[in-house]
Amino acid sequence: MAKILPFKGFLPPASLAELVSSPPYDTLSSDEARSRTKNNNKSFLRVIKPEVDFKIGTEPSARKLHEHAAINLRNYISNGNLLEDKDQYLYIYQISMGAHVQTGIIAAVSVEEYDSGIIKKHEYTRPEKEDDRTMHIQVTKANTGPVFLTFRNDGSFNNQISGVINKDKDISFKADDGTLHSIWRIKDSNIINEISAYFKRVQSLYIADGHHRAASASRVHKEMTKNKPTHNAKESYNYFLATIFPHDEMQIMGYNRVVKDLCGLSDEQFISKLRENFDIQKLSNKRGPKEKFSFTMFLGNHWYCITAKQQIIKEDSVLRLDASILQRHILEPILKIEDPRTDKRIDFVGGIRGLEELERRCSSDAKVAFALYPVSIEDLFRVSDDNKVMPPKSTWFEPKLRSGLIVRFLD
Repeated sequence: MAKILPFKGFLPPASLAELVSSPPYDTLSSDEARSRTKNNNKSFLRVIKPEVDFKIGTEPSARKLHEHAAINLRNYISNGNLLEDKDQYLYIYQISMGAHVQTGIIAAVSVEEYDSGIIKKHEYTRPEKEDDRTMHIQVTKANTGPVFLTFRNDGSFNNQISGVINKDKDISFKADDGTLHSIWRIKDSNIINEISAYFKRVQSLYIADGHHRAASASRVHKEMTKNKPTHNAKESYNYFLATIFPHDEMQIMGYNRVVKDLCGLSDEQFISKLRENFDIQKLSNKRGPKEKFSFTMFLGNHWYCITAKQQIIKEDSVLRLDASILQRHILEPILKIEDPRTDKRIDFVGGIRGLEELERRCSSDAKVAFALYPVSIEDLFRVSDDNKVMPPKSTWFEPKLRSGLIVRFLD
């Protein structure tokens, strides 16, 4: 079962939602965040990336920086940029990007179910990033950004919410990237109970994005229960903020790679080594890969299609992923990139940026680029159900959730 709870949210007034809401904290660099807040002091980036309030090189470190975020968050409330709801609600969140529409639920979900594996993961977390998010929750005493979850839709989920989304939206706006965001409050206790009962029949929830936020919520829970002898499992820190979308409305793009050099090889030598495990075809124009086990590569101002030979395709849920094939048969043995999480010679480019970004990088700071076919949602389920992890930077979900649309406090 998956346990979800209503909660008393803090939301921006509908007239300010476009200004207050922001991209997630981990999709922008500090410089990009500073640029976005330069002419918008209401942006929620001042809470989730509080370094934007300081000149480069003068930012306080660690706890002091998160204390500044907490001050900004309280000021948002006192200034009316965030308003407390009168009661505990579930919320419907709909995002549209072009023809793609996905509609889900915003709720509080159980830390215990995350710890026990009912909420499943598919990525490792980095200790330093987990430390940072843990401190952010502890100091702000809030979930300032949701964990992005999905579940296997049995086909009846839309029936649970249809009566609400036919009513007027509480918040609706177009973001600066062209995506449309809408929120409805679910105030009817009968509908809340019906949706909660529906999710009790859902066997598992799966983390799509937000592994560090979920792991940090678990760490905060452990520390707070340790320091509270009267813990009764009903406290708000037993739950964390999540947005839950059905699997058949998820959109995953490829997560591409660029590498700075060929590790001393010429273009011809590199291609020759590739032929051991891949069929290679030079393309007349640029295009992305059209199927699984196939990549497109930009090298020497030319595009190539490289397709894995059957001999290297495995049945294992992780080893058969395109990112694994690329790592095990190109990046590590030929380009000597053993750990893509730490090696400075490799960088990752979200599919939303297009093939043009790969060409641009190869004309500036990279030698070769690989475009990957998107991971399927079934791949994600399979890896998670096997209690395994994908290679780093395997999934790029679009559209992105907005932060600052709903904040959930722990006290």
